Amino acid sequence: MAAAAAAAAPAPSRKTETYTDTKRRDDVRGANIAAARAVSDAVRTSLGPRGMDKMICSGDQEVIITNDGATIVSRMALVQPAARMLAELSRSQDAAAGDGTTTVVVLAGSLLRRAQSLLSAGAHPTAAADALHRLSTRAVEILHAMAIPIELSDRESLVKSASTALNSKVVSQYSTLLSPLAVDAALSVVDPAHPDLLDLRDIRIVKKLGGTVDDTELVRGLIFDKKASHAAGGPTRMENAKIAVIQFQISPPKTDIEQSVIVSDYAQMDRILREERNYILGMVKKIRAAGCNVLLIQKSILRDAVTELSLHYLAKAKILVVKDVERDEIEFITKTLNCLPIANIEHFRTDKLGYADLVEEVSVGEGKVVKITGIKDMGRTATVLVRGSNQLVIDEAERSLHDALCVIRCLVNKRFLIAGGGAPEIEMSMQLAAWAKELQGMESYCIKEFAEALEVIPYTLAENAGLNPISIVTELRNRHARGEKNAGINVRKGQITNILEENVVQPLLVSTSAITLACECVRMILKIDDIVTVR
Repeated sequence: MAAAAAAAAPAPSRKTETYTDTKRRDDVRGANIAAARAVSDAVRTSLGPRGMDKMICSGDQEVIITNDGATIVSRMALVQPAARMLAELSRSQDAAAGDGTTTVVVLAGSLLRRAQSLLSAGAHPTAAADALHRLSTRAVEILHAMAIPIELSDRESLVKSASTALNSKVVSQYSTLLSPLAVDAALSVVDPAHPDLLDLRDIRIVKKLGGTVDDTELVRGLIFDKKASHAAGGPTRMENAKIAVIQFQISPPKTDIEQSVIVSDYAQMDRILREERNYILGMVKKIRAAGCNVLLIQKSILRDAVTELSLHYLAKAKILVVKDVERDEIEFITKTLNCLPIANIEHFRTDKLGYADLVEEVSVGEGKVVKITGIKDMGRTATVLVRGSNQLVIDEAERSLHDALCVIRCLVNKRFLIAGGGAPEIEMSMQLAAWAKELQGMESYCIKEFAEALEVIPYTLAENAGLNPISIVTELRNRHARGEKNAGINVRKGQITNILEENVVQPLLVSTSAITLACECVRMILKIDDIVTVR
């Protein structure tokens, strides 16, 4: 009873105010912000059409030349957890929009810089984080108000936005060739039944060394980066092809367990070989009976998919053979040829075959590829053959093409375009600064600071183009204050023009996802006040 009464009694009040040490928390936050800003500054120079490229060298002598933000950041060996968050941020922008991966990292770095000055001025991290949340919602509304709706039938607008995405890449001089190619590839795989879906897995990119990027082409059909089988003089060209995709092996069967059979008698050996020949011949006859004249054979891990003997018989039967087809390509191939994969010789029937006008082996550069064209009832897929003088150029062309395809995917999902060249960022910055004046207290102060942070994009664009960033950004603000919403930095002329007339456009989704993801990441970093390491 006495214990309960003692517990209920109020605690003795302290006359003096307690001192809580917040130094460690500030240090941890400061270290996180510094690490994340270091990553942001590293990729900042590669923003925009005049951005520089980075050469990435890995331990195993692999070299990559790129200025794709997601590629650079994902290849960095980052140790600090907050810096890793920025790497993941650019990866999620790559997944959501495919373009703007450098923008999102630079934006986050700039927001963190402003956040640091707010914190040192005495703002509470939670107040700053909440202000950021409101800011991102408002910024998306401003972007929506600026956007221009488009239709997918408007091919010209799609090509413009794809070439804007390509202009900042290493292969920018080929953007006139790659942009229409990306648009045609994307539009050929959009299903009219689901007009707002575009699956990039339906577009296959085949890389082949030799020639220049100019030789890159879109193929209505299939390309295999392999030679046709030349064993025993098999055919390398087949018209009116009836194509089978098989997943079984045309070779003598093996026992399920490892064992050896000792044969001592020549007659028995002869009999084994004869049985093998009959077994394979039986299979080839069934294949021939179904009218098939082109075989695509899946790679096998259990035993050889084909032997010299089976290739000899297939050549005699005038069947063109492409062997070692990768397992993960089977789905794409069957979708394109509109046929079914055959898993067993007993199921080999005519209704499972695909039909094409021509299957032939063509020389491309030093090597050869097998090309299938004129496919009957072709599925909604496309194949792009990328060429280049060296492996680095080909890899970068593939990454750039992927970015251009992602831009078109964004436009298919959300059919709005927005001006590029730093115009939306300045417009957001000015409207948010005006909105901050209407608010009260700490929130108004935080939003004003963060609104200024958005100017980093036009500032960096001007800086990378070798212009005077301060005068350019001031002039840009002035033009937007006069109501020229689409005034942006024209990097080619080195001055400010209406950027829509210069055909510098980007999908709305790229800008909205960049701002929301950057704000989310910065809020997360601001709310961390300690790092606890556990074993």
